[in-house]
Amino acid sequence: MAPAAEDGATPALGRAWPVGSRPRVLRGWEPPATAYGRGHRGVDLAAAPGTPVRAVAAGRVSFAGRVAGRGVVSVELTGTGDPPLRTTYEPVRASVTEGAEVTAGEVVGTVEPTGSHCPAACVHWGLLRGDVYLDPLTLLPPWLLHRGPSRLLPVLGVPLPR
Repeated sequence: MAPAAEDGATPALGRAWPVGSRPRVLRGWEPPATAYGRGHRGVDLAAAPGTPVRAVAAGRVSFAGRVAGRGVVSVELTGTGDPPLRTTYEPVRASVTEGAEVTAGEVVGTVEPTGSHCPAACVHWGLLRGDVYLDPLTLLPPWLLHRGPSRLLPVLGVPLPR
């Protein structure tokens, strides 16, 4: 595996978080200095067992099965070049099969009760282009990644103060 790289070219095409509407990030992206160096090649999102896991963007399921005893779902994202961007989710009990086309926000499985490397229940979300790991949070546009500022709206039918 190649070391992680911030290439600045990851399109913010995500339309949904993998779990929940704004899950707590238990452990963030920590790119390794070398191909086999220490690091964290993805992000861990708080998610209880049985929580639905959704595709963050449209694509084709490239893998749905078990790796080292953990359920894994991998989705190649549509229109992201050659090689395409690929998201991974684990530990997940797949509800899709290899080759299936999925839309953004479509459920691809549920969080399994065991097999996580987190101290609390979580889903590990990864992003790769070929064999290069990238920060999966870069897929999310600002409106989905961050809560926007509060906005005051006019109140109809209430007289203005004098």
